[in-house]
Amino acid sequence: MQFPDIDITDLLPQRRPFILIDRLLDFDKERTLTSLQVREDNLFCDDGCLSESGLIETIAQTCAARMGYINRYLCHDTVKLGLIGAIRHLEIRRLPRVGEVITTQVLLVEEVFRMTLVQATVRVGEEPIASCEMKISITDIERNA
Repeated sequence: MQFPDIDITDLLPQRRPFILIDRLLDFDKERTLTSLQVREDNLFCDDGCLSESGLIETIAQTCAARMGYINRYLCHDTVKLGLIGAIRHLEIRRLPRVGEVITTQVLLVEEVFRMTLVQATVRVGEEPIASCEMKISITDIERNA
């Protein structure tokens, strides 16, 4: 299966207009990479830029895409809802502008029971614009169709 062939909505518990990633670019056991073209009609855009909360949600949704891919394609299960448990060491260097494409990478640091800790980096091209550690708790709640 090619990642561009996957409809991102098949991996996420969120529904439009609350989806903040366009595509799954890459996945392996320790690394997930997604992309988003920042559009003016995005709910998290303000004054021509994706907001800080939009960057954080993009990271969370990249984590959700990781778990959605594992659940749906590797375990043949349903997509589950995850909750942000903690955000540490958040650094935002600049906000991405409308028209720019951001890539979000999450690297698995630790996975214990239903808690996942990742190190996340958001880039525009090669320029890192945001980073953090994020802890996600996976629930038993299945997404609504």
